[in-house]
Amino acid sequence: MTLDLSWPVLWNGLFWPLIRLTFFISVGVFVGILIESLNWTRYAARLAAPLARRARLKDISAASFSMAFFSGITANNMLAEARERGELTERELILSNLFNSLPTYFLHLPTVFFIAAPFIGAAAGVYVSLTACAAVLRTLAITLSGRFLLPPLEEGCLPCRLDEMEEKRDRSSALQKTWKRFMKRLPKIITITAPIYVLFFFLRQLGLFSWLQGLMAGQVGVFSFLPPEALGIVGFHMAAEFTAGLAAAGALITDSQLTSPQVVLALLLGNVLSTPMRAFRHQFPYYAGIFKPRMALKLIVHNQLLRIVSIVVVGVAYAMFI
Repeated sequence: MTLDLSWPVLWNGLFWPLIRLTFFISVGVFVGILIESLNWTRYAARLAAPLARRARLKDISAASFSMAFFSGITANNMLAEARERGELTERELILSNLFNSLPTYFLHLPTVFFIAAPFIGAAAGVYVSLTACAAVLRTLAITLSGRFLLPPLEEGCLPCRLDEMEEKRDRSSALQKTWKRFMKRLPKIITITAPIYVLFFFLRQLGLFSWLQGLMAGQVGVFSFLPPEALGIVGFHMAAEFTAGLAAAGALITDSQLTSPQVVLALLLGNVLSTPMRAFRHQFPYYAGIFKPRMALKLIVHNQLLRIVSIVVVGVAYAMFI
């Protein structure tokens, strides 16, 4: 396959997305450092204190969980900074990142629902509800895992420890400290994120990801528990994108060829099979700009494995009760 290096393709497929990605990562990193410098994490941590305490996660993990409702990049940067300072072990970092699955999901939930509703109507509510249940299940699993995998926290409640940590911060000095830390971290983000994104652009141009998705889509026939029409939804979901699967599902519901439960199961299956490749393609460049590349890969793998298991569990339970 020949490379298309025309200016519109380079601008729309490489330069502008890379500029936008770097900008939002930079803003997220700056905000995360500023929040820590002003000691505002103590207020964010209070919101997630009860759940974090049960998971034996530290104050910074609770603060990151709360921040993830607003910005996943900022939440991840808070964890990366804590890891660099030695405040989190590798295991605590992985569990804290997985712990953020619920707020990260709810950050994108309105978009998913309002895209799906025009295509599949009431089935959109069922699909979104099931994926939300899977997100809750993941958080509960991490909370339970933390009690077995992490040591007990220090004595005293989280708000009490935060009160002991309270200290007045001079805002001007906090801004100077933030800017200094930001300028030290920014080159690392650019020198890691940009080359990876460029590599992925050329791999996409060469058709590697389309080939892999097509290869996976060709294997949907093994899922004989769904009617052939539903397998078409799975194939579109994998070979193209979520919207393509929704368009196919909407057409089949309109023609009464599939019931709503069959459409929901097909979309769940497409989600399980297609998301890992897309997650690696889209998340790895920015994860590698925040964490070290090896850790970025490890976090993505853990996230996708947990996500797949949770959706399969919810999907099987739904299939048994419909």
